[in-house]
Amino acid sequence: MSDEALDAVERSMVRLRRGMSRQRLGKAAIRDHNLPVDVQVLHVVDIVDEGPDRPGEEMSVGLVATRLGVDASRGSRIVAEAVKSGYVRRVASQEDGRRIHLELTDAGRAVVDATRRTRQEHFAKAMGGWTDEERSAFARLLSRFVHTYED
Repeated sequence: MSDEALDAVERSMVRLRRGMSRQRLGKAAIRDHNLPVDVQVLHVVDIVDEGPDRPGEEMSVGLVATRLGVDASRGSRIVAEAVKSGYVRRVASQEDGRRIHLELTDAGRAVVDATRRTRQEHFAKAMGGWTDEERSAFARLLSRFVHTYED
């Protein structure tokens, strides 16, 4: 990759991260769908919906905390708020009854659906002038980038 292309990717990713850190899309979803949820709880719901990293794994408070980039006690408090709000429930593990895993409630799934619609509307607007081929290429390349970046 040329230095110019690498520089453009780096600068774009920084701008994207900055925009995401302001939680613009989460706040828009809350506003657009009148969701009685805090943005941090919304992140928990998204993470639980995303599921574990590997087959056979279960969603845990520790995994949620890791994905949020917070310590275990902060993650536990945010998950507790999501449970209290009725979006996530704690369930005894099928593997080991002493462990607890997390799953979405019906209300949690409704929140996920609403936030996805909002995000997709924003992304569609951003790509409004793009051709179908450009959108497909971008989706393929972005997915490839994210997959290889996470490895």
